[in-house]
Amino acid sequence: KTHPILKIANTTLIDLPAPSNISMWWNFGSLLSLCLITQLLTGLFLAMHYTSNIETAFSSVVHICRDV
Repeated sequence: KTHPILKIANTTLIDLPAPSNISMWWNFGSLLSLCLITQLLTGLFLAMHYTSNIETAFSSVVHICRDV
């Protein structure tokens, strides 16, 4: 007898019926797109805290390193 949570995890993650055209390159591409989306979101978040003025650029970088 198996645990119900383990049975759900087994049916959704391990024994998941997938189409035959999904290959290693499909997984690689989806992981690359996930990394790209993560970098875009974190870049936008950091750009909200950066100031490009000459007088305040260094202090904004220090603020990002310490507080964000």
